[in-house]
Amino acid sequence: MLTSRTFLKRTRAGAVMKVVREHYLREDIACGAAACEQCGQQPGEPRLEAQPSGAASSLCPAPHYLLPDTNVLLHQIDILEDPVITNVIVLQTVLQEVRKRSAPVYKRIRDVIANPEKHFYSFTNEHHRETYIEQEQGETANDRNDKAIRVAAKWYDEHLKKINNEETIQVILLTNDRNNKEKAVEEGLTAYTCEEYIKSLIANPDLVDRLACVSDEGKEIESGRIIFSEHLPLSKLQQGIKSGIYFQGTFRANRDNYLEATVWIHGDTEENKEIIIQGLKNLNRAVHEDLVAVEVLAKDQWVAPSSVVLQDEGQNEDDDENEEEKENTLKSSVSKNMLRPSGRVVGIIKRNWRPFCGMLSKSQIKEARRHLFTPADRRIPRIRIETRQSSALEGQRIIVAIDGWPRNSRYPNGHFVKNLGTAGDKETETEVLLLEHDVPHQAFSQAVLSFLPKMPWSITEEDMKVREDLRYLCVCSVDPPGCTDIDDALHCRELENGNLEVGVHIADVSHFIRPGNALDQESAKRGTTVYLCEKRIDMVPELLSSNLCSLRSNVDRFAFSCIWEMNHNAEILKTRFTKSVINSKASLTYAEAQMRIDSSSMKDDITTSLRGLNKLAKILKKRRIDNGALTLSSPEVRFHIDSETHDPIDLQTKELKETNSMVEEFMLLANISVAKKIYEEFSEYALLRKHPAPPPSNYDILVKAAKSKNLEIKTDSAKALADTLDKAESPDFPYLNTLLRILATRCMMQAVYFCSGMDNDFHHYGLASPIYTHFTSPIRRYADIIVHRLLAVAIQADSTYPELTDKHKLADLCKNLNYRHKMAQYAQRASVAFHTQLFFKNKGVVNEEAYILFVRKNAIVVLIPKYGLEGTVFFEEKDKPKPNLNYNDEVPSLTVEKTTFYTFDKVKVNIMLDASNIQHQKIRMALVEPKILGSDVPNQTTELSTNSEPEKKKKKLKK
Repeated sequence: MLTSRTFLKRTRAGAVMKVVREHYLREDIACGAAACEQCGQQPGEPRLEAQPSGAASSLCPAPHYLLPDTNVLLHQIDILEDPVITNVIVLQTVLQEVRKRSAPVYKRIRDVIANPEKHFYSFTNEHHRETYIEQEQGETANDRNDKAIRVAAKWYDEHLKKINNEETIQVILLTNDRNNKEKAVEEGLTAYTCEEYIKSLIANPDLVDRLACVSDEGKEIESGRIIFSEHLPLSKLQQGIKSGIYFQGTFRANRDNYLEATVWIHGDTEENKEIIIQGLKNLNRAVHEDLVAVEVLAKDQWVAPSSVVLQDEGQNEDDDENEEEKENTLKSSVSKNMLRPSGRVVGIIKRNWRPFCGMLSKSQIKEARRHLFTPADRRIPRIRIETRQSSALEGQRIIVAIDGWPRNSRYPNGHFVKNLGTAGDKETETEVLLLEHDVPHQAFSQAVLSFLPKMPWSITEEDMKVREDLRYLCVCSVDPPGCTDIDDALHCRELENGNLEVGVHIADVSHFIRPGNALDQESAKRGTTVYLCEKRIDMVPELLSSNLCSLRSNVDRFAFSCIWEMNHNAEILKTRFTKSVINSKASLTYAEAQMRIDSSSMKDDITTSLRGLNKLAKILKKRRIDNGALTLSSPEVRFHIDSETHDPIDLQTKELKETNSMVEEFMLLANISVAKKIYEEFSEYALLRKHPAPPPSNYDILVKAAKSKNLEIKTDSAKALADTLDKAESPDFPYLNTLLRILATRCMMQAVYFCSGMDNDFHHYGLASPIYTHFTSPIRRYADIIVHRLLAVAIQADSTYPELTDKHKLADLCKNLNYRHKMAQYAQRASVAFHTQLFFKNKGVVNEEAYILFVRKNAIVVLIPKYGLEGTVFFEEKDKPKPNLNYNDEVPSLTVEKTTFYTFDKVKVNIMLDASNIQHQKIRMALVEPKILGSDVPNQTTELSTNSEPEKKKKKLKK
């Protein structure tokens, strides 16, 4: 059967066009009930059970199927995903609406429908002759959809009565819409709110905790005082943004100060690129990463970024005076040039809420059901949830989702989702940091694994026909100890003409991962391998990462080789690229390779090759630095792990050897050579990497810090910065240069991937290279796989495919890769922080030398070189008399009583683990020297653990 709608539409040119929309209706769409003989069920398709075996309900003891409306599906997805809830009819009307309104929920419900154990059935009611309805004149789309849901529920009710079952299966409509429920009951349907139904489940009282808290706007205003102003509707916001009254941007909460945030304005306006939001009312219920509309305040209301560290630790949410007092501490007198454009949030364009990990802060009130949840991420506000299992959840890491944030509530409302395990437990904490940094870490699915080569795998004659046989070369790899995913190997040999041949051989991952299949899609989604202290989350399955792609020694492996002919002055005479087969003669660590180079007795082929590479690398590095490349520094730490307890027993900063630099130089050279080649061949579709020059204001902190030590740092170009950093040395303070380089690193922008056809600034500031890409690590970076594919097409070694030459798709891919790389970096830092806490947990109090990196209004941030550890020393403590603090931003300096602290000053601190807050266990630092009058920090050097080694001489870090 065919229905059609006809309407007239005016075109841009002004002509009137008649449009006919045809809608096909069928009678053969199955109901999905396993016991139904009338409907022709397809074998193997998911279906509703003949005898629904779901949870027993006191409201509806008879067997029943559930039919949720759109809002229940959108807001109560956590409930629907629970194993207890089975036999659910998901209407096409509902599914289409969910798809429009929330892509993440749509994906989750599709996954549930695909799970045969859940017995969810997707019913195409919009194409069934008896359940399709037309939209009536004057009827809103929402009302029409509600009616379509009721019509489908009614049809199911009638249809299921025809099944010859001992008991008739009922259909329960779940809706939280009061009007829809009333109409359904009038029409003779069984309808409950989601809350009523879940509370009626006899054996599952805990499921109530997972109910999303859906606020009723009307009720919210009656109860209590209004704290926040109303959010403007989307239509007004869009008008305001268009006319320039409001600005649209991403809300970034401040990790150190819950009363401050910045909004990064979207668009090309250089002016007001960043707007500061200060104070609870101006923040107006925005949450980190929300897309918001802001109104810029009048200039006399502008504020300066605060240097105060403020954490929200109050238990009483009616404590307005305390809130105002905290807000006043932000408004200290500052010079006019410190003021920045400031604003207030007037509306939310798009929420970016996700499930949050954290811990329950149990209410002090006995038998209370309402408690505050404190997220692990300090940028997220505390969330009020209702739960009956608060005693069981105390001390546990849990996941909570936000449901809404009423105007009269100090905190958003949410619901409990899942218990992850005991806080402090290594497995639990690793799971938390992976979830919090959005690192995909589930096991690879069967669909992904099905695209792996069948074992045993070997190189065939057919393979050899299309590859160059380089197994005769003396190739070796140099990596950190314990590395199993070996991406790269090198060789160097003298040619008959006296020149040198140097080869960088990279694992040929793109041979195994073909475009568009499930393995490729999963690798693209993950974007990068994530290295935690004791765990590696692979981008590709282990069969590839540690075996077939890994360039292990003494086995034949596929490689993509970049081979140069060079003179002895490291000048490139010829470059060629080829798909090859290699056989690595040795897998060395950096220390082993260094030992070979330094040994006077070793003269074998591998050692000779390494010496040749090392000699050329030094020339390449000098040339790069002369061109203005930066040598920056960031302290990296290495943990020595106990083999039985798996706890860290020692913590040292990593020492970089000459061989680290040797490998790095040839990787940089290969990346630059490949970047030139793919850009030459694909000027619109090359995937490149750039490092933008920082805005001059980024360097303020570095310039001021150097000035305080009577040194001048020039920042007008990378070359000027590199040269002045080289000269910035103090004979009586050898560590100063490293500190300056650490600070310079903090001033840098993030390097990013981009598509050459979508950008015109290719320059890599840090490397002083006009063009750059990533080619050398395809086992652990997806960007390199795309670069391999581009290069293979460029040298006619592989065929192209549509997505490879679609710059918009490539730009979207780059966006995801940049996000994944950033989150991987943060996850790695969080893992180091957690293992550092475990290390100090067993140490007691440790006394160490430190240097001041930053001076704040009420604290100093220090770096401890021995451990590569950074921490904050606070000068104001709860329940103690406040010392006299005087902060000078110009220098910068902080005077506490009569002691003044400047950047880079040497101090002594006590380091201990503060476990008073299990959720945010932190390394606490207290100042020991210089001694501040009136301060009572004892010098606890005697408590230094006896098994700690004496401090080794600090070496100047070179990178």
